[in-house]
Amino acid sequence: MPDAAKPAAPPQDPPLLRTVAMPADANPNGDIFGGWLMGLMDLAAGNAAGRRARGRVATVAVDAMVFHSPVLIGDEVSIYGRIVQVGRSSMRIEIEAWRRERADDSANRVTSAVFTFVAIDAARRPRQVPPERGA
Repeated sequence: MPDAAKPAAPPQDPPLLRTVAMPADANPNGDIFGGWLMGLMDLAAGNAAGRRARGRVATVAVDAMVFHSPVLIGDEVSIYGRIVQVGRSSMRIEIEAWRRERADDSANRVTSAVFTFVAIDAARRPRQVPPERGA
């Protein structure tokens, strides 16, 4: 997702994950750790990849994560995503993180990235991603 094209509203699809930023997730200034946010994004992307692969997956890459604005304690954080490419064993998932202040209805995108996952078997070796259901 190009950073230059900053959307005015979150995607219409329901979020893959939604939570509230808590004090344990922040530095002493009250700003949420970037690693916490990246972990949420990885969890959401992994959930989408695992459903598509119908099994175990592993993160192999994250492309170009840029933080546009901070997330603060008490903000609602919503993670949106969509699978943009499926290869033999890999999947690329575009992920966006949005924040909403507790007392406000407006939301703004705080970061985005493309996560790459590989479908793996029980021995943690790459396996083929099955065809889409109904295809």
